Amino acid sequence: MNVLVTGGCGFIGSNLVRLLLRERPQWRVVNLDKLTYAGNAESLADLAGHPRYRFVKGDICDGRLVASLLAEEAVEAVMHLAAESHVDRSILEPAVFIDTNVRGTQVLLEACRELGTKRFLHVSTDEVYGSLGPTGLFTEATPLAPSSPYSASKAGSDLLALAYAHTFGLPVLVSRCSNNYGPYQFPEKLIPLMIANALRDEPLPVYGDGMNVRDWIHVEDHCRGLLAVVEGGRAGEVYNLGGRSERHNIDIVRQVLALLGKPESLIRFVKDRPGHDRRYAIDATKSERELGFRPRHRFEEGLAATVRWYRDNRGWWERVLSGEYRAYYERQYGTRT
Repeated sequence: MNVLVTGGCGFIGSNLVRLLLRERPQWRVVNLDKLTYAGNAESLADLAGHPRYRFVKGDICDGRLVASLLAEEAVEAVMHLAAESHVDRSILEPAVFIDTNVRGTQVLLEACRELGTKRFLHVSTDEVYGSLGPTGLFTEATPLAPSSPYSASKAGSDLLALAYAHTFGLPVLVSRCSNNYGPYQFPEKLIPLMIANALRDEPLPVYGDGMNVRDWIHVEDHCRGLLAVVEGGRAGEVYNLGGRSERHNIDIVRQVLALLGKPESLIRFVKDRPGHDRRYAIDATKSERELGFRPRHRFEEGLAATVRWYRDNRGWWERVLSGEYRAYYERQYGTRT
């Protein structure tokens, strides 16, 4: 099968590309990525020349490019991960998120409708559900109540994708996942930021009182869930993917410091961000029942492995922090795609 992965140079996308090539030896994977700030071609540098992998630098909002690529590669399934995804950035620049996350999704959906693509997996987030109280879980039937420009743009693109399924019969699936962690994550998110700062003995900024709760899943488990959805999910359905691993932010920060042998005096509580959701927690019963989805990584073991990866791959995240990673594509590919 020929699969198009959008945003394949991002954190989840790069891990997904690796998983697909490893687990599905008959599949060809085409990676379309604009290489914005969080898209790092260096994360897949070792795949250059792989016979079943092609990287194309391009924008999902470019309808002509998308349509020609789908036709040229005879794409049968699209796994759509390309998105602006950082809440803080969405507060500063909401328009960018609407353009990429909503308009870009519509461009992809339309091209797939015209060309008769067999499967379209729209990868979303649990943030579209808003904030939970101290108890309860998000199910696929939970009303959408996004709290930030980022989550609102994802909710909009979710509904648009499902509308294409209902109106045009496009075989769309939507997945919503809890917080991911693991290798190749852009170091502005909680876990890699804390690891990088701790390794440099710099302050670890924690929003508010640090008691916000998130449900964590290792990125490889998420990617296996995405594979299960695209292969076995029912068209027009939403599937939640979660790790059943709720943690307070401050507890994770303390675990990172303990794993690195650094003092808790590095923690700095900072002003909370606007509209900061208090708690997320996913009920993945539907995915477990219908798709056999089960996370393989325990959080404590996964976090320790993640800390080791960032410690052992210091050059990767230091180049990201310095901005040097953005020069890799030009060095490696020049103007080629």
